[in-house]
Amino acid sequence: MTNGNDKNLVSAKEISKKFGVTYPTLNHYTNLGFFNVVSKRGNKRFYQASEVKEKLTLIARLKDDGYPLRLIRKKLVG
Repeated sequence: MTNGNDKNLVSAKEISKKFGVTYPTLNHYTNLGFFNVVSKRGNKRFYQASEVKEKLTLIARLKDDGYPLRLIRKKLVG
């Protein structure tokens, strides 16, 4: 996790390590609107840690239930 006032933010690299999501997958999910980029510093994107954990858990559950990303996107993004 980042330090200081940004303790609730995580980088794409940290998400990849902590949740086992590859960078291309995270990038794809971000492009689909699953996650909001809260802060950007240089070429690094930072996300809200609680949002990432909650949504990755939901995405995994829906995928396990057989939902395609198209329908998952409708549930998460609207």
